[in-house]
Formats: sequence, structure tokens, C-alpha cells
Amino acid sequence: MPELRADLLLVNGVIDTLDPGSGTTGALAVKDGKVLATGSEAELARGADTAVVDLHGAYVMPGLLDVHNHHMLAGQMDLFELDVPPTLGLDEFLTAVADYAAGLEPDAWIVGGSWGSGLMAALNTAEALARLDAATGGRPALLKDDSKHNRWANTRAMELAGIDAATAEPDGGQILKDDDGRPTGVLIEAGGVLVEKTLAALQPVDTADLARAAARGMEILHSYGVTGFQDAAASLQLMRALKTLDDDGALRAWVVTSMQANDFIFGTTPLGEDIIAHREETRSPHHRPDFIKIFLDGVPPAGTGAFIEPYLDGVGFPECHCGTTTMDPAELERWLLGTAERGISAKIHCTGDASVRLVLDTVAKVRAAGFTAPKYHIAHGQFVHPDDIPRFAQLDVTADISPSLWFPGVISEAIATVLPAERAQHMQPNRALLDAGARIAGGSDWPVSVSPNAWEGIYGLVTRADPTGEFPGTLWPEQAITLEEAIAVYTTASAEAMGLDDVTGSLAPGKSADFVVLSDNPHAIDIDQVRHITARQTWFAGQRVYEA
Repeated sequence: MPELRADLLLVNGVIDTLDPGSGTTGALAVKDGKVLATGSEAELARGADTAVVDLHGAYVMPGLLDVHNHHMLAGQMDLFELDVPPTLGLDEFLTAVADYAAGLEPDAWIVGGSWGSGLMAALNTAEALARLDAATGGRPALLKDDSKHNRWANTRAMELAGIDAATAEPDGGQILKDDDGRPTGVLIEAGGVLVEKTLAALQPVDTADLARAAARGMEILHSYGVTGFQDAAASLQLMRALKTLDDDGALRAWVVTSMQANDFIFGTTPLGEDIIAHREETRSPHHRPDFIKIFLDGVPPAGTGAFIEPYLDGVGFPECHCGTTTMDPAELERWLLGTAERGISAKIHCTGDASVRLVLDTVAKVRAAGFTAPKYHIAHGQFVHPDDIPRFAQLDVTADISPSLWFPGVISEAIATVLPAERAQHMQPNRALLDAGARIAGGSDWPVSVSPNAWEGIYGLVTRADPTGEFPGTLWPEQAITLEEAIAVYTTASAEAMGLDDVTGSLAPGKSADFVVLSDNPHAIDIDQVRHITARQTWFAGQRVYEA
């Protein structure tokens, strides 16, 4: 069979193809970057020039997929910014800021994070601002919280942005103030954009730097076995950087981008139709700009998640505060119908059950209008009213879920301070969604999460416990799912959700040869050890892109 001679042959392994037609096999043949054959047929494809990899019994599976991350922001943090875990206390955080500032030029900006959202009250004082000013040594500073929705700016940064006691609060945001009416530097949602835009004007980032940051983000993803992902809030600048990388042969992952329809946290321009207008010019073989991104609410610790029932009283929010959506029903309907007509799908950020319900109500109208092809993701969706759980499957809406929301951690602890205990504990109803027939896709939300490690997420899905062991207990353990279901969340289900199932998600003949060689077989070890699984090698389109 000379026409079937393989370029690459994997032998002597446990190769879990996740393809019903192939199952688990011992050999896999690759030609021209695609799976040629598996099992005995793969062995027959060996030729004189075939590169043979002896797996020595190692476990191989399709490359992991991440339906929700911000890879370029993570790359920027790794290359250019302060990057500390959100578990630090205020004293430790300020020490880290001071240490980082000491290595910078006197007028350099200090950018990065992350401070834990549970620190917000401690940061919101004149005394804390004075300590930040001292730690930064007169340099302007803009520091993100763990959700990346809120910022803490020092006095110098606020001066450059023109923020003072008289500054009007922007739509969709707040400038928190002390008892004397002076800004404390804590900027909620769109409040932070005032400084983000100042930073962008004073220190513009060019396409080459964005491409470098995106490439670095992908290098880190490869080290965790990830070969395809969806950037959850893409700018036009990022889309162009991805096109440049692919044109240069350097985009070694499947990338789906979500074009920002609105924005009140990043300071992105252009937005909406002005970014969609450039969609096709940025498309490339490995880059698919197929979604819009809508921020429909904010985050619960800031009181900006939209809920059906009120937040707790006495936690700094107005009485009977439920939060609000960023769009009314008519505006959301215009966006989803208008983009559906052009075959554009949508990823919609929802943290409260009211915003989730509004998306489902609106998608019902889109489906009723005959648009069955567009894909809809409810991103995060940690709170879902029980009546709405069956509607995910009925309307073919994907639940895009993130690890920091289904096991104990900084964010769940912060949420527990602003919602009644019974509601705060009932986050991420994954078992109920699967039982109702919904598609669940795994998104790390990295760098909101500390890492894009899917095995920590898989462990958390199965145990509802913190994989680091830092936070005790479990979060709504009745919503645990099985190991097999959890692996599907990061492979086949994510491929379907992103519209990549034609090229990846399983190792079926004809699909891209994207696979990861693991340190352990997850099905042959105790669940407690699954969180420690690592990637030994990661391959994309038949080329090795990472080796431990």
C-alpha cells in the first residue's frame, strides 16, 4: 500500500482515540499531519521513511481542548507583568508589588496581579492606597483582581487618568471612595477602563508584541497538553496577531476567537460591528473567528452579577440588590439575531441566574426564527435556576464551565460573603446539566484561574474538591460527574462546542494528529492521583510541540 505509507507511526502504547470506531488501540499512523489509520492497519502503513515512536506502554489521548481562556493576556502576564497568586494576603501582595517595582525604571508602569476579590474591602481605604503608593515608589500601577474584572490603581495612575473626587462614574462601573469622598483606587468593572485606556495611549502594544504574547500563551498551553482552544474575549489586534502567526507557520494550535461585542473591563477598541467587519481578513487555516463575545453581567463579589433573587443585605450593596444585565432583552435579541443571520455564534458571560435565563429566553427566539446552526455558550453560568437546567439541551446551548467555580477556592469564598449561604453553596450544577442532556465544555478561564491545567479541572469535576488541597471541603458534591464524563468535557464536548469537531477532539482517521502523551493512564490510577497527571509530550498536526 505505497499510497498509505505513514510519515509517523506510534507503537507499543495505550492509545485512547475517543473515537467510537477505533476505541483504544496500540498503534496510530499519521500522514500529512492527519490520522491515517489505527491498530493493525496503522502497522501496515509503516514504510522505509516512516518515523517510528515507541511509546513503551505510555498512555496517549487526543490533545486537550480549552473552550474558554485568555491566552494572550496570560502570555503578557508571563512575559511583561507582575504575576502572583490571588491567595496572598494584603501584606504579602504589597510586598510582592514592592519587590517587582524595585526592578523597574522610575517612570515604568506596574501592571498585573492578581489580588483576591475577597480583599476588596481591605483595599478600599485611604490607608491601603497610601501603602500601595509607597510600595510602587511613585510609579503608576494598575493591578487586576482574580476575576480580571476589577482593578486597583495607585494615586499616580489615577492622576494620569484624570480620576479624582469629582470624576463621574462611567456606565457599567464604579470608582470606590473613602468616607471623605476621595477615590481609594478600587475600580469596579468599567471604572478600571478609565485607566486601561490611559495605559494603552501611553504604552501602545504593537502586533509583534501581541504575537509574542500569544505565542508564549500557546507554549504554556502546550506544556499542559492543550492543542486547541477558544480565546474568550478577542480584540482585533489579537486576531491580526494570530493571522500573522499562522501566515508564518507559527500558529500550532486550533484557535477559535470570540470577537468582543461589548467591553467594560479591558478597554478594547474597536468593538462590535467594527471588529466583525474585519473578521474574514483575519481567518486562516488554524484561526477561526466564528464567535462574538457578550458580557451580559459582571461578577458576584462586586455585586455586578445579575440574579433573580437579591444579594445579602448589609454587605455594601443597596437594599434588595439583584444586579443588572448590561443589555436589555431587546438589545440582546438584536445582537443574537443579527449575528445568527451571518452564521456567527456567541459566547455570553453570565454569572448570575438572571443573566443565564435572559440568554436562554433569547436563544429560544433565535431557534424559533429558524437559526439552528449558530452555537451558543453560556460562559461560567455558575448559578442556574432549576427550571432553566433542561433548557440548555432543549435549545442546544453549551454550558462553558471553569474550574475555579466547581471546587472550593478564592472566588467561591468571595461569593459566599455576598450571597445567602444556601445559594452560595449551590454553584455549577454539572451533574444536573449532564443528566438533562446538556453539553458541558471545559474552559480554564486562564489566567483568571492560576493555570490551564485540565487535569486539576477534571479532578475537581469528579471530586468537587480543591486539587491544590489549599481550600478544604467540597462544593456541592452531589453535582460530581464521572471521570469519563470529565475527560469528554475537555475533548469531544469542547470540540463540538467550538465547531472544531471536524478536525480535532478525537483521533479518528482524517482528523488532525493532535495528541498528548501522559505521565499516567487516568483510568488506571486512583482519582486522587489524577490531579498530578502531566504531559510528557504534546503533538499538533503530527509535529511535536512540547516535550517535558
